[in-house]
Amino acid sequence: MAGTSLIGIQQNIILETIRGTDLGEWKVLILDGGSRKLVDGVVGEDEILGINVTNIEQIEERRPVNKEMDAVYLLSPLPHILDCLMADLERRRYRRTFLVWTSLLPLELQSRLDRSAMANQQIVHASVLNVDYYPQESHLITLRDPWSFPTLFHPACNHLVRQHMEDLAQKIVSLCVSLGEYPTIRYYSPRKPSHEAAILCSHLARFVQTQLDQYAKYNTDFPPVSPRPRGLLLIADRSLDLFAPLLHEFTYQAMVHDLLPLTEGDKVYYNPAASQVGNTEKGKDQEIGEKDSIWVKFRHLHMKDLLDELVKDFNAFKAQNPQFADSENQATINSIKDMLAGLPKFQQGKEAYSLHLSMTQDAMNVFQERRLADIASVEQTLATGLDEDYKKPKNLADQVIRLLDDDAVEFSDRLRLIVQYLLYRDGLLPTDIQKLLAHARLPAQDSEVIYNLELLGASVNRTLKDNRPVANHQFGKKEAQAPPSNESGLSRFEPALKVILEEHCRGALDETIFPYTKPHLDAAEGLLGQEHVSQASLRSAKPTWARTRPSNTEPRQRIMVFMAGGATYSESRACYEVSQALNKDVYLATSHMLTPSLYLRQVGDLSVDRRRLDLPADRPKPRAPDHLFEKEMPPPPPPAASYKPPVESMHQMRINDGNAHQMSVNGTREDQSSQSQTASSAGGKLMKDRDKEGEKKKKKHNFFSSSKR
Repeated sequence: MAGTSLIGIQQNIILETIRGTDLGEWKVLILDGGSRKLVDGVVGEDEILGINVTNIEQIEERRPVNKEMDAVYLLSPLPHILDCLMADLERRRYRRTFLVWTSLLPLELQSRLDRSAMANQQIVHASVLNVDYYPQESHLITLRDPWSFPTLFHPACNHLVRQHMEDLAQKIVSLCVSLGEYPTIRYYSPRKPSHEAAILCSHLARFVQTQLDQYAKYNTDFPPVSPRPRGLLLIADRSLDLFAPLLHEFTYQAMVHDLLPLTEGDKVYYNPAASQVGNTEKGKDQEIGEKDSIWVKFRHLHMKDLLDELVKDFNAFKAQNPQFADSENQATINSIKDMLAGLPKFQQGKEAYSLHLSMTQDAMNVFQERRLADIASVEQTLATGLDEDYKKPKNLADQVIRLLDDDAVEFSDRLRLIVQYLLYRDGLLPTDIQKLLAHARLPAQDSEVIYNLELLGASVNRTLKDNRPVANHQFGKKEAQAPPSNESGLSRFEPALKVILEEHCRGALDETIFPYTKPHLDAAEGLLGQEHVSQASLRSAKPTWARTRPSNTEPRQRIMVFMAGGATYSESRACYEVSQALNKDVYLATSHMLTPSLYLRQVGDLSVDRRRLDLPADRPKPRAPDHLFEKEMPPPPPPAASYKPPVESMHQMRINDGNAHQMSVNGTREDQSSQSQTASSAGGKLMKDRDKEGEKKKKKHNFFSSSKR
């Protein structure tokens, strides 16, 4: 889709920061576990190594000392990461240090760094990037924090909420700063709140407003001057729309996340072999993401149209690569060269089409096996309050019970049906809830999911004398009208978020449900065509007057939506559709993406003991590795070479005396040396004999005789 991709924005920020640390100098890039995930999500390793980076290291791991090289630290602002940094500075591991934090360092940690003499000596430059978020798609951002849901809604986590909302506010501000937006802020305020978390959006909006104002106060170049209309930040939470996470959505992306066994983590993978019953082959996990052009093109297409479009697109792909088509013509050298040159790209395209055709077929098989057409027809009536003819439904309870009794309906689908029926009725008698659970043959613990919905603002119980009408949903309910000819009867429901965005763009969004954080300033700006007030007017106080509708050539206004507690893929689709239809750039940010199964599990966990939730706040605080504080052992001295005079080995040398006798250096022959042992054993006797002969000779020559006088 048109518009500015946040993946590209974050990538450019990171690369330009590394490139600008010291132009022309080679350096080492130091990351931690958290910042590495951030960088790996948008930047390839080759791109980093191409900007004068010799190596990428992780601060928690063992690393060699390199006092001849500068280092760029790109770190998360956490206490144990600061400990790792201080250990490096104490050791003087690198020549100079360029320090970059992914977001603002807490005041107490900044004070510790400021007081350090080592830091003042070695840190050449320090800065903050404000990139502490994860772009999953061009206009979809997550914080990869599924624990946000229980932290915000679990009754035992009340004392964690304030700090968590301050952390969320900082990440939302990081998003605004990356986009160069100083937006007006509106937040969700339920009409008749019945749950404690009803004030969540109000507090979060004020935290964001305060931090944005502080950032603008200390950064006079924010927001940058731009002809773009001033942006809007909408803050909502999961209680805004309780139907969206439960319905079966039949657009491609939402359907495969709901029905297929995807591997979801930092990236999303699918193994076609894993979904085939009885298949013993291991298969290969294949990534699904922004690099897959087929996925990006078709992910929001309805499944009834997808298969035909995929086949049509594949035929066009083959037509663009005629050299790979089967042909009876004899291959020439040039044709073979063309085939080899295009082979890698063709093979990648072929594998991509094969993956998506398999995923489409697998999803449709599940659709048939689980009777989802019948289920979805009832779900759409429950969510919209209207049947397929856009009239008031009849005998809806009988239709629900019939599906609950059907053995072909999965137990998870039965629970989803009961919850949706309860939401449609705006509460049920406790005995009716038990009857529905009995029809569905669900375990007793599934009732926790139903009753925990009260923590999100749903009415669960009714009394016999309760005459409340069926719930009139604030958003997402269509008025009675003739059904459009091109609309599927299984896709009549629109998420509340889409209706809210459309009403805002028309200037019709109710201020009592979505008030401004600065009502006197922002509301007046809205009356003047708020979406057309430029960023420049915030500094110059010279508003730019708007035409009734922006043209396609004008800069598009940016609308940022933050959904606390998780967002759905149907809501993500709605943001893309509003962007395209109304010429806006709509970005959806959330703590994590919800699938129906994850949503039901998290709602059910709102009544379990907090110790079973494994919240990060309840885990032991991470510590810097001990090896960083070990004193570096001096290198061992080289072993002293012991001097051996050459004569010690001379007795091993052999010389030929010309008479076929080998003589050693000391003059003994080989035959003599063979007799050396016997000679040495008789050595004592020979010496005595020689002494006696010598005495006889001396007497003979009168050496010792004395003459007579």
